[in-house]
Amino acid sequence: MYRIGNGYDVHSLAPGFPLWICGLKIEHEKGCVAHSDGDTPIHALCDAMLGALALGDIGKHFPDTSDEFKGIDSKILLKEVCRLVALHGYRLANADITVALQRPKLAPRIIEMRTTLADIIGCTADRISVKATTTERLGFVGREEGIEAYAVVLLEKI
Repeated sequence: MYRIGNGYDVHSLAPGFPLWICGLKIEHEKGCVAHSDGDTPIHALCDAMLGALALGDIGKHFPDTSDEFKGIDSKILLKEVCRLVALHGYRLANADITVALQRPKLAPRIIEMRTTLADIIGCTADRISVKATTTERLGFVGREEGIEAYAVVLLEKI
């Protein structure tokens, strides 16, 4: 049996914050304004996995009103979501993630991002797709005011 889920996340960008993308710290003059570390693609991935099993969303499990999750590394959140998925008898079959960000260019780090996510999830990197795009300078992403990420996952019964 299979379950499919999709996720979306967005964060504003501002100077003085770190930029975390798919578990990697990316050098840039702006970073995500967030309660956690603001790793937008990981948040979208968590939402997709939770949604596939109708378990709510990342805000339900890790509320931004809780001091427990202030500044938390999103890799920890992903690990916990994977634990919940396994408790329900599923595992990730594959994930497809799209990151929309005007700058910096992410292509040189995509393989490392895929490997990092696969290591957290406990699967091979060929099950994880990470793609990066710009919005051709349109909208809040194009004006470099924010980042958005989309994720689609397929979970399979263990």
